Amino acid sequence: MKPSGAITFFYYAELAPVIPFYEQVMGFELLQDQGMARLYRIAPGSHFGIVDGNKGHLRHQPRSAALLTVLVPDVAAWHARLAAAGAPRLGPVQRNAHLEHFFLEDPGGYAIEVQRFLDPAVAARFA
Repeated sequence: MKPSGAITFFYYAELAPVIPFYEQVMGFELLQDQGMARLYRIAPGSHFGIVDGNKGHLRHQPRSAALLTVLVPDVAAWHARLAAAGAPRLGPVQRNAHLEHFFLEDPGGYAIEVQRFLDPAVAARFA
């Protein structure tokens, strides 16, 4: 038996400040609003959720130890869009032998990486 999908959840002390960030700034598609949680499609087969850390299975932590990496075809275009939207703690675009990427934080302090694999064969594995 194989899984049919996966959803990663981040827990927040308050959802209101992060909803506009994920819906308008990041452009994630809202699939379901459960009240205490909101579930999004990032890309086909790639899902993400935000949860009220006062009501969910886990509790919000004051310091995040998780990283959401979003794969994109054009890192520079995403960086420019997020800079124009005033994304918090937006770092510079960096490049190494394997990937091009940058980091930012959401309004709740969770880390996000936006990246592109430089090797087309590796990128194809994640498509």
